[in-house]
Order: sequence, then C-alpha cells, then structure tokens
Amino acid sequence: MRMEEVGWEKVSSNLFVFYSLSQFHETLEQRLLVTELARLLGPTQDGEAPPLLGLEKADLLQLMPPSEDFVWMRARLPQEVEEQLKKKCFTLLCYHNPSSDSDSETLKAAKVWNLAEVLVGEKQQCQDAKSRQKEQTVLLEKKSATYSQVLLRCLALLQRLLQEHRLKTQSELDRINAQYLEIKCSAMILKLRMEELKILSDTYTAEKVEVHRLIRDRLEGAIRLQEQDMEKSRQVLNTYEVLGEEFEMLVKEYTQLKQATENKRWALQEFSKACR
Repeated sequence: MRMEEVGWEKVSSNLFVFYSLSQFHETLEQRLLVTELARLLGPTQDGEAPPLLGLEKADLLQLMPPSEDFVWMRARLPQEVEEQLKKKCFTLLCYHNPSSDSDSETLKAAKVWNLAEVLVGEKQQCQDAKSRQKEQTVLLEKKSATYSQVLLRCLALLQRLLQEHRLKTQSELDRINAQYLEIKCSAMILKLRMEELKILSDTYTAEKVEVHRLIRDRLEGAIRLQEQDMEKSRQVLNTYEVLGEEFEMLVKEYTQLKQATENKRWALQEFSKACR
C-alpha cells in the first residue's frame, strides 16, 4: 500500500510539472502573439481607413492571458531561460567532448565554465593551421611555376640542340640523335603535362567537385522555380489581360521573373563551362 502511494505521488508530481511547463509555454506564446498582432495593427488615426476586419487594439488586448498567469510566467521566465541555456551548453559540451555525457551536472557545469576558453584556443589553432596551409600553398605554386619555367627552358635548349645536330654532315647520326632528342622532348612534354594534371588534381579535389555539383543542382532548382513562377505569371497575364494598370503591373512582374530566369540559366551555363 505504501509503494502504491509513493508511485501515485511520483506520477502526480510529474503531471504537475508537465502541466506547469505547458501552462508556461501557452501563456508566453499567447502574450507574444497578442503583443505582435497589436504592434502590426498600428495606431488608428482620424481620417485613415478602418483597420483590417474592424479590429482595434482593445479587441486584441482582451485576448491577453490573465494577469496572475502573466505574473507567474514572468517570474518563471528567468528560470526557464537558465534551464534552456544550461541544456544548450551541456549539449555543446557533449558534442565537443562525448566522454562528458556520463559526467554529473556539477562536473559538466565546471567543464562548461572553461569551454569558451578551450574553443577559443582550438579556433586559434585552426586559424594558425589554415595560415600555414595557405603559406605552403603559395610556396608550392611558386615552386611549380619555377619548375615549369625551367622545364620550358630545357625544352627550348633541347630544340635548339636538335636543330644544330641536323646541320651535321653525318645524316644517319643526325637522324638517330634527332630521334633521341625528339623522344626526350616528348618525355619532357609528358612530364610537364603530368605536373599540370597533378596541380589540377590537387586544386580540384573531390570535395570541390561535389560542391560545384551541389551549386549547379541549386541553380537548376532555382531555374525550375523561376520557370514555374513565370508560367503562373503568364497564366495570370492571360486571365487578367483586360485589367489596365493592374495588367501593366503583372507585365512588369512577368518581365522581372523572365529576366531572373535568364540570369540564372546564364550563370548555370557559365558554371558548367567552368566545371569542364
């Protein structure tokens, strides 16, 4: 019998907490909604058109929650905000350090206190690593350009030697030397091409290609949406063609949609050319 009473008390306590939280959210939502509607309604001045649906601010203020509920909600609001912030901080902590998920709230709070400093340090490390990577990339590009120039000079020298050897009287030796130099030049050209392809491969990684594909898909989706809007506008134009000024406004809207569609289609074509 005692266990049943304890269980019933626990259930009653949980129901009370749930009801209190639900009432808090309903009161807060109702208060914010009525306040926002009253703000949108705006002040009514003499000589102006009547407000929408004939509503006045006084009509909206009647929908405010009872004053005792508002006082109770305002007193509870700091606690709810604190609880939500604590949950967000604990979630961020567990995401940053999954092993903290099993820690007590006291230990989590202590870790959260130092989390900002830890994140700032990690951010600085990432920025430093990014700067070093950028410097290495610039250095690599300079070296690649230098190596390419050296290889081109070597190729020019080999071509000049090839021309000089062709002037020799020993035609057979010249032919053999010419073949050798031509093969060596071809190897140099292939090596240059290989270096070029390697640079392109390092520049356009699989992730970048995937990003380009996503951008192209989004542009195509935007074009489809613009074409749908343009079709709707065309139907409206056909329906309301006899409406004078309203028809001119619809024509302007249709022209803008058509121009936006053409711009996005051009951007997609240019992007597709760049991806090739």
